[in-house]
Amino acid sequence: MTKQEKIYIAREFRKKPTISEAMIWEGLRAKQFLNLKFRRQHLISGYIIDFYCSELNLAIEIDGPVHLRQIKEDAERQKNIEDLGIKFIRINSEDIEYDLKSVLKKIEIKIKKLIKK
Repeated sequence: MTKQEKIYIAREFRKKPTISEAMIWEGLRAKQFLNLKFRRQHLISGYIIDFYCSELNLAIEIDGPVHLRQIKEDAERQKNIEDLGIKFIRINSEDIEYDLKSVLKKIEIKIKKLIKK
């Protein structure tokens, strides 16, 4: 797939987010989360990342039901992204839908640990 095709797909994903992606985006958008800028459906080295913060070199991936069928592929993808020096946080979509506030708090704690390193 070409880069332009991936960019098109990322744009389509932004237009039609999953419920959990839409919910967490409301907490991350417009620098309202720790004053950090996050991008949605960001392209990195041929991979589309759910959320990315360039300031921290941090990817956040939301794992919904589809990820249960692609565990091996997700692990390889994550390793390739981490090999670029990008830190990775994975979040279960059900956790977001059940208790968004707790998920955002967990992300905050992980980010503060990353900043201290």
